[in-house]
Amino acid sequence: MKPIRLMTGFFTVGVWTLLSRILGFVREIMILSLIGPGPLMDAFVAAFRLPNMFRRFFAEGAFNAAFVPMFSKRLEAQSGSAEFAQNAFSGLFFVVTLLTGLGMIFMPALVWATAEGFTEDARFDITVGFGRIVFPYIVCMSLSALFSGILNATGRFAVAAAAPVLLNIFVIGALTLGAWAGGEIILWLIWAIPLAGVAQLTLTWRAAAQAGFSMRPKRPRWNKDMRDLVVIALPAALASGVMQINLVVGQLVASQYENAVSWLFAADRLYQLPLGVVGIAVGIVLLPELSRRLQAGDDAGAKAALSRAAEISLALTIPSAVALMVIPLTLISVLFERGASGADDSAAIATAVMIYGLGLPAFVLQKIVQPIYFAREDTKRPFYFAVVAMIVNVALAVGLAPWAGWLAPAIATTVAGWAMYAQLAWGARGYGDAARVDARFRKRIWRIIAAAIIMGAALWFTNIQLTTLLAVPWWRGLGLLILVSIGAVAYFGAGQLLGAFKLSEFKAAMRRGG
Repeated sequence: MKPIRLMTGFFTVGVWTLLSRILGFVREIMILSLIGPGPLMDAFVAAFRLPNMFRRFFAEGAFNAAFVPMFSKRLEAQSGSAEFAQNAFSGLFFVVTLLTGLGMIFMPALVWATAEGFTEDARFDITVGFGRIVFPYIVCMSLSALFSGILNATGRFAVAAAAPVLLNIFVIGALTLGAWAGGEIILWLIWAIPLAGVAQLTLTWRAAAQAGFSMRPKRPRWNKDMRDLVVIALPAALASGVMQINLVVGQLVASQYENAVSWLFAADRLYQLPLGVVGIAVGIVLLPELSRRLQAGDDAGAKAALSRAAEISLALTIPSAVALMVIPLTLISVLFERGASGADDSAAIATAVMIYGLGLPAFVLQKIVQPIYFAREDTKRPFYFAVVAMIVNVALAVGLAPWAGWLAPAIATTVAGWAMYAQLAWGARGYGDAARVDARFRKRIWRIIAAAIIMGAALWFTNIQLTTLLAVPWWRGLGLLILVSIGAVAYFGAGQLLGAFKLSEFKAAMRRGG
């Protein structure tokens, strides 16, 4: 077996995801500045969440969990991988095209189901109009997710990881042109989304063809492989999309409060940075690696891959979570407070960021543990776990609303995230030694936590010292740069001294190919 270069793949996906998230920050800064929290932004967030929700259910979630392991095993065995991929593509194309048509027709019902609080004001009709423009995005992104799965399974991570960057480039370009040309900037934003989807699909489609998997829409063939794919994919769609479900439930509650949908969206964008760069990147690379090692009977290699993925993920995630909890207001005020977004908005968003920060390690740990199940084509138990997590989320989001108000969805999402991870970790014990972390991880995790605590203290102290500098609008950026630099030095310095990690090991892993 020619193994996937685990560390190389992780850093490739991580770097491209980091670029995408940075551009995403620029995108959100421009949206908050040019449009600002209010009815138009609330409507945009609710409309854009619809194709993203269905994409997570019927494309990325299902195909990461079902298609990638099945395709990887056929690729490893050199048995019918191209035919399997073509048939999966044809079936997915048919399903998402039908879904898109139905969504366009029943858009008012979808908006009511996901943002019921909008029905009492103008936001409802605005969201319905926006939704019909952006909903076809699901066709492009679903098919792009399949091509990305093919590329990831063959160890070609760069193009699949780079594709999401195009969305931010298109949106930033549209907002810039809209601000320069005048008129309704929100319309430039809305129409940029389906155009970006076409660009992303074109990029991944061509890359898959160059990798030897050239596909065209054909009549789907219903056979045993497709039946197995559907059986595995149906529960996986819910299990992998549980976070998106929680966000929609949160939106239903938040839609009852003025500006709350916009505030939670901005907070979600900030904690999604480390989640995307670390958790999602590791999950993308780890799933095909585990699938191929288990197919080859290499349990020791699977255990080592799992342990190293968990180690590098938490070494980057835990300090990120600490930073989100210690200096949320500084981060938000520097990044988002300008134009139509004011100090009150910053304070509200920062509070939500702090709550999401508590759940960040759980969200990343889910991305590490879920491949243990999916690589074995076990999606039923994660499905059951997801149902329990959703029940926890709904109960808290609705039950806490009378006391916590618009913050109830953030609290519910965080608690549900930890509930989901706890179930996944407990259930994985039955898979034996290959599903357990090694002694090196158990030794280092506590040292990573200690280094993160030291960093948190350094951030808290430095933030107080820089209060005057951070209060001056033109110097806020410099103040944040100083703050982040000191935090990084404190964390990596403490980590090296405590033996939490060694950067030389990562360099060596890159040279060895993981």
